[in-house]
Amino acid sequence: MPKISAVIITYNEELFIGRCLESLEGIADEIIVVDSFSTDATEKICRKHGVRFIKHEFEGYVEQKNFAASLASWPHVLSLDADEALSEELRKSILKIKDNFEYDGYIFNRLNNYCGKWIKHSRWYPDRHLRLFDKTKGKWIGPNPHDRFRLNPGSRSTRLKADIHHWYYSSFEEHLDKVNRFSTISAGEYYKAGRKAGPCTASLHMLWSFFRSYILRAGFLDGYLGFTGCTISAWASFLKYSKLRRLHLQAKETGNKKL
Repeated sequence: MPKISAVIITYNEELFIGRCLESLEGIADEIIVVDSFSTDATEKICRKHGVRFIKHEFEGYVEQKNFAASLASWPHVLSLDADEALSEELRKSILKIKDNFEYDGYIFNRLNNYCGKWIKHSRWYPDRHLRLFDKTKGKWIGPNPHDRFRLNPGSRSTRLKADIHHWYYSSFEEHLDKVNRFSTISAGEYYKAGRKAGPCTASLHMLWSFFRSYILRAGFLDGYLGFTGCTISAWASFLKYSKLRRLHLQAKETGNKKL
């Protein structure tokens, strides 16, 4: 039977990592955790589960995940975030194909838990991600923090039934805090890539984000939490492009002062 290397990147994940590791029992033949020098009990919990625990300075989500995949002993890699876990149905689906990997990559649906409720509509579901793959057939790419694994041209992928369970945000405060941090990272990445934002760009992206998620993708069916989640996510789009525009204005102001 082909073997699977599970890889996880962590930083202060003591609340979630135990559940993640337990879901990999009987699925992964080795588990590699690449940790960015956690200060909580993450390392202690991981070592109880017998994982390979490696400390590595965080250079970005894409860079950290490519580094973690490079440590895998076998080509087939199962990548999870620390706040995720395989559902029992997904465990069964993986075991069915483990004897004979017919595809280079396998896509999973991700079911997100938001403030204690499973969100089954909007852009948060099915929220598909390529998470089981032949590491020799691709790599992690994308502007941080929105990483994704891209297979090389000519590779084949398919979708497995059942879900990854993801504990997204436990509170509105946590969601807003992450939106602020991630929008700053995204704006910086866009700026380095040469992308620009006009006076109306941020507002238009915010409106489209909310309309697409809440109306077109039926986020309204998730009630009040669906509305709040879609609203804060739309605000994230506004912040990202507002910060991008600010970076260009600051650069212009600096250039004018030098003149």
